[in-house]
Amino acid sequence: MEQKKIVIIGGGVIGLCAAYFLQKDGHSVTLIEQKELGFGSSTGNAGLIVPSHFVPLAAPGAIAQGMKWMFDAESPFYIKPRLDLELLDWLWKFRGACTAAHVKKSRDLLLKLHLSSKQLFGEISQSENIDFGLTKRGLLMLCNTDSGWHELEELVEQGQQMGLDCRMMTAPEVHEMDETVQTSAKGGAYFPEDAHIDPGKFLTEMTRLLRENGVEIHTGVSATGFAIDKGMVTAARTNRGDFRADEFLITGGAFSPIIAKQLRLKLPIQPGKGYSVTIKPGGKMLQTPLILEEARVAVTPMGDKLRFAGTMELGGLDFNINQRRVNAILKAIPRYLPEIDLSEVDSVEPWAGLRPVSPDGLPYIGKISRYKNVLVAAGHAMIGISLAPETGKLVADLTTNRSPEIDISALAVERFS
Repeated sequence: MEQKKIVIIGGGVIGLCAAYFLQKDGHSVTLIEQKELGFGSSTGNAGLIVPSHFVPLAAPGAIAQGMKWMFDAESPFYIKPRLDLELLDWLWKFRGACTAAHVKKSRDLLLKLHLSSKQLFGEISQSENIDFGLTKRGLLMLCNTDSGWHELEELVEQGQQMGLDCRMMTAPEVHEMDETVQTSAKGGAYFPEDAHIDPGKFLTEMTRLLRENGVEIHTGVSATGFAIDKGMVTAARTNRGDFRADEFLITGGAFSPIIAKQLRLKLPIQPGKGYSVTIKPGGKMLQTPLILEEARVAVTPMGDKLRFAGTMELGGLDFNINQRRVNAILKAIPRYLPEIDLSEVDSVEPWAGLRPVSPDGLPYIGKISRYKNVLVAAGHAMIGISLAPETGKLVADLTTNRSPEIDISALAVERFS
């Protein structure tokens, strides 16, 4: 196998997992990050590994539901009013992808990616003897309304047709399965093959492991351009000088379009801001992660703490915290989980991160046509943590010219060109 020098631009979980699998293949890997590691959306997210999320973000009904929510600052989905041609272009492409045909084409692929990634999380934890809170308790999606129940029934039916273990549960059945879930909801859907991790721990442990294995990691380094020679990229130009390599990988999350633009590559990605609040609640600790269906809020147990995460705000590259959005998450909790003590919330600083969202809800993974030694792995939206190890493995396969075990032609980087 040819050993290559590789520069990875972007230090979130996608970049770290790519570095892990590339160095396992014997390549010399350097990772650069413009801020600190995990800056974009990798640390404060819900940490869910979700085979249950086989339906892409772009699906029938998404437009109608989005129209109801989009200008309400406390709704699960919000668009900050502004004139932005790239946003308008993205919305047009999103509209075109919201079809039953797109869902049918994408769901098998997404399920395979999630299941493979879940297995890789386990293999990394076991083979490297590192603990990042991998817990296989499944996921409960709770609903309060008849329409929510019917939506979950349809999801479960699709999952069962694809061979995924999942089932509907009434509220008493939920409590019987996990007595820590004291809910006022009607019931919901249970996906036992889902899992969760502590994303902050994963970032810390992977960073330590990579450095021990010889990966060079540089923070505070911004890519400002590229050196080109004879149709190949020869160096990434940065505020800290040139980083020369044989291959280059863009894993910049929501900032990937800015990096790609320097290579004359248009990468349709919108930053989708999400928020989370992490508290140490009183009483019995929740054991099973939840999604509060109508509110689109995730609740994840992480050690002795609970993390509440949610919302999707299309507002550009803006990390400012909108307290109304945070309040909307917190208001939803008592409607489903009246027993949870939220008294600590006022003393906790909310977190905000920018998810990189593609118009069709699928990530971009692959090489670009203009420069054969440049790859992109970005656009994972809310499933970046879940797909990180599998994405890293796919990047390593493509770099070493191995055929991936999963057909990823639908993830082509230039599919909107």
